[in-house]
Amino acid sequence: MSGGLLALGAVLFWFAAWGFNHWLARDYGGRAWVRSFVPALFGITLLILWEGLVRGLEVSPVILPAPSMIGARFVEALPILWTDFVQTILKGALSGYLIGCGAAILTAILIDRSPFLQAGLLPVGNFVAALPIVGIAPILVMWFGFDWHSKAAVVVVMVFFPVLVNMVAGLKATDHLSRDLMATYHASYVQALVKLRLPAAMPFLFNGLKLATTLALIGAIVAEFFGSPTRGMGFRISTAVGQLDLPLVWAEIVVAALAGSAFYGLVSMIERGVTFWHPSQRRR
Repeated sequence: MSGGLLALGAVLFWFAAWGFNHWLARDYGGRAWVRSFVPALFGITLLILWEGLVRGLEVSPVILPAPSMIGARFVEALPILWTDFVQTILKGALSGYLIGCGAAILTAILIDRSPFLQAGLLPVGNFVAALPIVGIAPILVMWFGFDWHSKAAVVVVMVFFPVLVNMVAGLKATDHLSRDLMATYHASYVQALVKLRLPAAMPFLFNGLKLATTLALIGAIVAEFFGSPTRGMGFRISTAVGQLDLPLVWAEIVVAALAGSAFYGLVSMIERGVTFWHPSQRRR
């Protein structure tokens, strides 16, 4: 099959699959298997369209490799990808995420307790949150060294203030009637916090935690561009681009996308278990 016919066939297949997906979503969208099948089919058709256009138009692998080439490179480089995953995701991103989110929750409780901190710390937090990562990452790398500790420090800075702002807003989410009721029962601050205000803050907190999952991956990977040992996803992407090994670059991107999706899904699953009472989690 000539290149033009291959590209045309990929486009026609795309439109046919699009129509089939539209029909399924319109007539059977309420069924559980359809909610899983439709996005899966959409992803498969996107890969087939990508493969057909790249091969049909004879696009250079340096510009855009075909999915089959990326898949082959992925399998070939599994040991390298696993080493980079451990270095960047498990050590840098995950440790920074846990430290940053935990510190943000504790700080939010202190801010809620202290009007001075509420007036003084939040504006500073908004200022620091606006700092570009490419500005703070080299500084933290020089402070904490070239191993995963500096990447975790970058992640802490990136996730701390989004979680802090959401947690502070969540602690204020209770209405005056509920707080007056707790005061009527002579509840202490800790009792009111545990029994009323923390449960009410959970939807806000998980919004920040889900946002922080993406920020943690971005922070850890970008920080490795400014200094890293001879492993890590950011380091590998940088060196592979210099070697024109674009399939390996895309393989690293696939690993990051899978890790990010799994991380976000795990936090969402925990959210459903913790905030099962909230209207956003109820099945319709």
